Amino acid sequence: MSIDDDLEPTFRGHADGFEQMNVGGLSIEELREYIAHAQAEIARAEEEIRNRDALRNNADALFKN
Repeated sequence: MSIDDDLEPTFRGHADGFEQMNVGGLSIEELREYIAHAQAEIARAEEEIRNRDALRNNADALFKN
């Protein structure tokens, strides 16, 4: 494994995209819980993106000087 391996994305996506959950049989409360969970996952992914952007920006600034 070389240092450049960290530069390549490892996630290649799902073959058929994300599987959709069958929400037809869920109660209103279960739907709300499902939405809350999905929103928490989105927030977690967005935070990871912000962290990686900040790290990249810091590295870029370090090497530009």
